Amino acid sequence: MKSVQLSSGIMDYDDTGGDGPVVVLVGGLLMDTTLWRDVVRRLTPAHRCVIPVMPLGGHRRPMNPDADVSLHGQADLLAELIEQLDLHDVTLVANDWGGPQITAVRHPERLAGLVLLPQEAFDNIPPGLPGRAAGIAGRMPGGIFAVTQTLRIPFMRRLPFTFGWMAKRPIPADVMSSWLAGLRGNRGIRRDVSNYVRSSDYGGLVAAAAELARFDRPTLVLWASEDRVMPPEHGRRLSDIIPGAQHAEVDDAYTLLPLDRPDAVADHVAAFVADVRARGTAAGPR
Repeated sequence: MKSVQLSSGIMDYDDTGGDGPVVVLVGGLLMDTTLWRDVVRRLTPAHRCVIPVMPLGGHRRPMNPDADVSLHGQADLLAELIEQLDLHDVTLVANDWGGPQITAVRHPERLAGLVLLPQEAFDNIPPGLPGRAAGIAGRMPGGIFAVTQTLRIPFMRRLPFTFGWMAKRPIPADVMSSWLAGLRGNRGIRRDVSNYVRSSDYGGLVAAAAELARFDRPTLVLWASEDRVMPPEHGRRLSDIIPGAQHAEVDDAYTLLPLDRPDAVADHVAAFVADVRARGTAAGPR
């Protein structure tokens, strides 16, 4: 794991390196780089994969106490990371968390393309039953710690208000342990999650969707056809809004496509990146 100093604190990230096209992969609440491990195995070494650990609970280093960890603050922080690492022609891939939609409309200059997997969109934030449960926990004193303790029990992870509707198959124990490590052992991590829940303007994704109507980078909207938390209709609406967006659906999966169907995710992302590069070569420098 590497790290970079940003305005809000030190952020950890994985970077597979290499000279291939850059793919930045971003997950959601409580998640770390392990969300993408099977996708990354399939994309490398042909692609350089950069996976930041956003301060959404899966991180191991607390942000500065005065850091803006709201929805918009973290969307800007993602753009800052891309700039600090001097990444260019990035394909930004996002799952679960809707913040990258805001990153795309506010900071498109280093992006070559955008891939939206099932995620918060429009007014579905916090999303569905799991999101509402997380929102309540984030606002209750000690609520985040209580949720962390609950998720240590395997059968609790399969309930609809935790991860039972997020992944069609049980999340591997080592992945879940990795996601919970920071929350279990660091009060500052729990503070960051609580601050995110309390300080975020959740109307921001409605505004972002409207602004995506002017987004001029190639976009792929790749949704789970059986999703019970992020409605498939939201994927179709996003693809209708974004000019020229491609749309596809994956079966036998719920929200966390990188866990349920890493093969499909990697294949779609690789084909999309190749198409974007081919279009860029045909059009010449942007």
